[in-house]
Amino acid sequence: MAKISSIKGRIIHNSRGTKTIEVDVISDNQYLGRTAAPSGASVGKYEAASFPEGGPEESLRILNENSTKFLELESNDLKSIDEVIKSIDNTSNYSKAGGALAYAVTIASMESAAKSAGKPLFELISEQNDYRFPIPIGNILGGGAHAGPGTPDIQEILISATGSKTIRDAIETNFKVHKELRNVIEKTDPSFTNGRGDEGGWAPKCDNEKALELCAQACENLGYTLGKEVSLGVDFASSTQWNEEKQLYIYERAGFENTPEKQIEFAAGIIEKYKLIYAEDAVHEEAFDDMSELVSKFPKTMITGDDLTVTNKDILKKAIEKKSCNAAILKVNQAGSLYDALEFAKTAQSNDIKLITSHRSGESTDSQISHIGIGTNSKMLKVGVVGGERVAKLNELIRLSEHDLIRGMAEV
Repeated sequence: MAKISSIKGRIIHNSRGTKTIEVDVISDNQYLGRTAAPSGASVGKYEAASFPEGGPEESLRILNENSTKFLELESNDLKSIDEVIKSIDNTSNYSKAGGALAYAVTIASMESAAKSAGKPLFELISEQNDYRFPIPIGNILGGGAHAGPGTPDIQEILISATGSKTIRDAIETNFKVHKELRNVIEKTDPSFTNGRGDEGGWAPKCDNEKALELCAQACENLGYTLGKEVSLGVDFASSTQWNEEKQLYIYERAGFENTPEKQIEFAAGIIEKYKLIYAEDAVHEEAFDDMSELVSKFPKTMITGDDLTVTNKDILKKAIEKKSCNAAILKVNQAGSLYDALEFAKTAQSNDIKLITSHRSGESTDSQISHIGIGTNSKMLKVGVVGGERVAKLNELIRLSEHDLIRGMAEV
């Protein structure tokens, strides 16, 4: 396999205009892998630190200072590359060099390796021979940390074309619902300015219940039946509402509070009424037992851990032991390196935990996570609906539909 002949980084900007680090890895003096690290707005307590105290500039300084340590490593040897990164930063959460640096270096290395091998990235990171497209799931209406005042407390209401047979149809169905939702919102609120949140979801002034009703109406207007051709999902991002001191979920925009017991009822009511295929972080990030209760109530819904599991295999093992989720988000930069994320994926797969590979709210136009979703046998790919940085991932799926190795859509 090709060996790393050069590695360098630079400071660029993500979709929010925030600084991030981009890394170029060249193997055998000719095969370029390039990756920019994303960042989240809703961040789990236990996920990797994106950058050290000095920010992206400090990560870049550390890379420049240690770049020769990566030279002559095989570019597909994720374990050895990960070991070099951990020799530079021996903290448990990449607080010295930054998880963003680990993300960019490891994915750029694998992209370089894929080019040298003449294979798609998904094939190099996978240990399987049978590939399926993950179902795209995207935020069509946003609130919480992803949108401004007046929007719902719930962070994301998402659409997925669970009845689609092809990746192109799945993507176009999501676009149709997103467009129709704008029409529905405008009829309800003629003053709607077409404002959108970080991930392309509409950001109307309404409460949680009204937001869900609008999304359901958009689907029905197009002739779709919830739970059949399309399905809704919700990212509650409940840690953003949780008040540790009061032991309450405080919904400031809607003007109510939930005890832990009422929060379970609140989430359960939404799952039932809207036939959700997907419910993410319905309780706060340390409420393992409460999540377990939802799993037992809704075995056919993907009760998904994100802040709960933060792409950390040890925390996932705890969740598995407590039966706290039947699905889990895979965000490489939560783990830090791609090696760490793939170890998480192996733990999930060996315990029948469905994977959802996910973007972050602050994204680049890179499309490697489309490959990671396929290579990890993820059931869904959470990449938003519109916006250049979101559509880049969807367009890559369309290109990959020309590849003979991928046969059909994942089943959830």
